[in-house]
Amino acid sequence: MSANVGPTSKTSAGPRTLAGAALPARVRHILEAVNTLAGQSLTTSLNLALNEFERQLFKQADRARSSQQQSEHFAELQRLRQHRADVVPRYLAGLETSLARLREAAEVEKPEEPAQDPLQFQRLTLVEDTDLDRDIVLREIGRREAQRGGTPLLLLGQRFGVLAGRPAFDPERLPIGPYALCRVLRDAGEALHMSLDSQLLLYRVFERQVMERYGELVERLNVLLTHEGILPGLVYLPYRPRTQGQSRSRSPAAGSAGAVSQRPLTGWHGQARPSAWSGALMAGLAARHPHAGSADGATGDEPADAGTAAADMPEQAVFAALQNMLADHRGFAGDAAPSPPGVILPIDAVVNVLGAMQALPAPGRNAGRPRRTVDDLRQAMLARMRESHGPDAGLSQEHNDTFDLLGMLYREIGREVHVDAPAQDLLEKLQVPVVRAAVQDRSFFVRDQHPARELLNSVAESGATWLADDDADPQLVLRLEQAVDNVVEEYDGDETVFERANREVQEHYRAQAHKAEVSERRQIEAARGRDRLETAKQSAAVAIAARLGGRKPPQFVQALINQAWADVLTLTALRHGEESPEWHERERATERIIEITCAADAVPDPELAGQIDTALRQVGYHEDEASAIARRLSCSDEDENTSRTELTAKLKARARLGEGEQAEARKVKPPPRTAAEQGCYEHLRTLPFGTWFEFVQNQQGDVRRQRLSWYSPVTDNALFVNARGHKVGEQSLDSLARLMAHGQARIVTEDKGRLIDRAWQATLRALRGLAGKPADGALGAASA
Repeated sequence: MSANVGPTSKTSAGPRTLAGAALPARVRHILEAVNTLAGQSLTTSLNLALNEFERQLFKQADRARSSQQQSEHFAELQRLRQHRADVVPRYLAGLETSLARLREAAEVEKPEEPAQDPLQFQRLTLVEDTDLDRDIVLREIGRREAQRGGTPLLLLGQRFGVLAGRPAFDPERLPIGPYALCRVLRDAGEALHMSLDSQLLLYRVFERQVMERYGELVERLNVLLTHEGILPGLVYLPYRPRTQGQSRSRSPAAGSAGAVSQRPLTGWHGQARPSAWSGALMAGLAARHPHAGSADGATGDEPADAGTAAADMPEQAVFAALQNMLADHRGFAGDAAPSPPGVILPIDAVVNVLGAMQALPAPGRNAGRPRRTVDDLRQAMLARMRESHGPDAGLSQEHNDTFDLLGMLYREIGREVHVDAPAQDLLEKLQVPVVRAAVQDRSFFVRDQHPARELLNSVAESGATWLADDDADPQLVLRLEQAVDNVVEEYDGDETVFERANREVQEHYRAQAHKAEVSERRQIEAARGRDRLETAKQSAAVAIAARLGGRKPPQFVQALINQAWADVLTLTALRHGEESPEWHERERATERIIEITCAADAVPDPELAGQIDTALRQVGYHEDEASAIARRLSCSDEDENTSRTELTAKLKARARLGEGEQAEARKVKPPPRTAAEQGCYEHLRTLPFGTWFEFVQNQQGDVRRQRLSWYSPVTDNALFVNARGHKVGEQSLDSLARLMAHGQARIVTEDKGRLIDRAWQATLRALRGLAGKPADGALGAASA
């Protein structure tokens, strides 16, 4: 039996460009800006993905069980290196084609099908298994990212619907949506001419390295389209809950530390992306030795290339470079190198003794007992080992270096955690399992995402110094205690124990992030309401000033117009908008009020008085007050029924619409901004919502983190919440810019988002500091 093999769908048209697309000029201009922004973001991510892909292929070849499998893997690696340069340009061209066909999407999605007999079996074709497998994997990647996309992805679909002149795009049909990026990947991956298994590996790497940054790209695209005037005030009210599968693995490739160092941190507490440890290490080496960043030592002119070099180097070579830094550190510190022991303990003996110590009861919480350090643990371990292996037994140089590095890392972590936080006790309990993991696997300091390190970070961040007292989460502490106890009881060399424990903790972090998002959304809606009120008040003031012109009604009447009647205009703008018939009617009434009150011989207007009376009662004025004000504003003569003093007293006792302490503070005009303050102010207006800030609290330099949930481009009002989504304050972008210029506030970037990454950067600075090397170059920039 024979059959035509291949998909039966109509092949897509060839690559198109935006310049040749049949689009309106404004739409083309906006799509070109979208294409440029997406291209800049995706180029970096794609190159990192290809670096990781190449490294994974090399590992597969290194771990092959037969020479035939090894040769096949090396052949795949050779094909990748031959055709790699074609992948990114082809991908970007496919993305531009998707954007260029924006207004053809309706026809492409629903091609016309000729009428035919549904049972024409002779026209059936078979689909390649490889095509089916690839489609399933890519569709699952797109589906997972669509679920994680949440509200920003829906808003982007609404804005692209405006550009296309059609209803909103759902994530599956969005030209720059997660499904579209996966479809483009399949076409671009054809340039590599690789086997199905290798292509599926590429797809998995693509999900980790590219799609995990897709959320930030969506946010930036929404900001871009907002600035271009595409639905600038768009708000999606229904909350779309996250599913249990929201978690994604985040493991930037080596060398990405420099790429993300200036990217604002927007994730919730415990949800930040890990930075590249090997990239930071090799960047530091490149700053010390210009040729250290290259895998073969022949090149290395740019420290920024060190991350890519680290990705190409075996883990053993990277760890050896770290040992060299530690040796230099000891030399410049005046510490003598440890003499070789008479008996070097094998790794099995070290692991067995650590396992026995791990089974011992945890140290009790005693206020008078100093906390055990990693060096204390080493001395206790050596004492136990010398009982059975003799007094000359000791550790190898590699194991000594591992203890020293862990000791330095633990000290830096301890500085970032509250002294009396429960996390300190949990970190001490984790010492033995973490040391066992580092001794058995040198990649603990090299891999960009090690399970033991991830759990260490989750524990430490629960008591981070940047958290305020009201940020504490007792339920999280209980979950962490259970996770740490499970690791201490179950770990015996299998790193999946750490993975499982951290996964349970991350589930709690995600649940807390969900609650925080719900609380934050309420605060944002309230802030938007206050902002709309402020905008409406400004519109009312502008309308009154425009109608007054150069005319000056009596001072008391002018006060009534600027207070009572301004409230009427404000409420009308809020309820109906400035293009509504109701607003135009209020404008005509304003003109009539000013004409009557400015004329000495004006005739009273009973109809206007009734209109004013009704409007004031809608604002909340008592009927007596409303009638008295209406008589004053509809007649130029004095009102004998209510004295001016009595009416003034009632108005002073009445709260203005939307007045408060913040409104009063905004009336005070601040002094002009300096050049530095202006630069900070302009930068603030480009930040995505959700950016975290650190505010200095005292002269000791203690900081608290607050999240910039929302700010108004009209009134400059900014809303801040804490790690639980609760409002902690509001201030203007102007005041925030002044704090930044004076060092009292700073943006938290992704390389400094996680506690353990900050501790690692501090450890590397310490290794370099005593060597007399300034903290400059790539490493200094990443850890300043």
